[in-house]
Amino acid sequence: MMKRMPFIAGNWKMNKTVSESVDLVKHLKISLSGVQGVEVAVAPPFTALYAVRKELEGSFIQLAAQNLFWEEKGAFTGEVAPPMLKEVGCGYVILGHSERRRYFGETDETVNRKIKATLSQGLKVIFCIGETLQEREGGTAFAIIERQLTGGLKDISNEEMRTIVVAYEPVWAIGTGKTATPDQAEEVHRFVRKKLEALYSKEIAEGVRIQYGGSVSPENVKALMGQENIDGALVGGASLKSETFSQIVRFREM
Repeated sequence: MMKRMPFIAGNWKMNKTVSESVDLVKHLKISLSGVQGVEVAVAPPFTALYAVRKELEGSFIQLAAQNLFWEEKGAFTGEVAPPMLKEVGCGYVILGHSERRRYFGETDETVNRKIKATLSQGLKVIFCIGETLQEREGGTAFAIIERQLTGGLKDISNEEMRTIVVAYEPVWAIGTGKTATPDQAEEVHRFVRKKLEALYSKEIAEGVRIQYGGSVSPENVKALMGQENIDGALVGGASLKSETFSQIVRFREM
């Protein structure tokens, strides 16, 4: 089996002013010094991207954005274009997050357009999928995940797929304190990998990293990361404090 580099990303959502963001990454650089064998990224709000990038210079921590719009420029008030994120120094963009789908009407089709626009700029994608509690309890979780995967990845080539990270986030576990058990999460991750194999190839499916997101904490990260198909974490609330995020990144030491 291919050994995949673990990838821990912190999604700060709509939190942290510019000064608070810089302060957080200053602490992260210290608490994560010496860490090896794991990829790390942080996704501050748009207003803090430039300042955080400056603070991260010389660090192995990468910069991610939380969203973008699919056009390169134009009359789209309030939106941010892929070239803007590339110039500011982002390596990754989080797309299709359940909060974007829930509050801002994003669909599989618009997520697909955003993925293509991101890849066209040479940026990498963290592509979020996941079911609601009603969908899980109604027995449609796998059908929903399959729909999100096939819709979001429509016309994405084999080569492009190599630069995409999939993040499975059960909506019922985001910010609720509830977490999918390691077995529940692994079951979905295994399903996602099999689906990617059907859409692409076994080789590509084996290479794609699949993160788990949903109330990840220092207490549960080791058990989650011990699963065969869980390759990292997309961390929400616990990424807002350097102590908790650092513990998650250092999961092997626990």
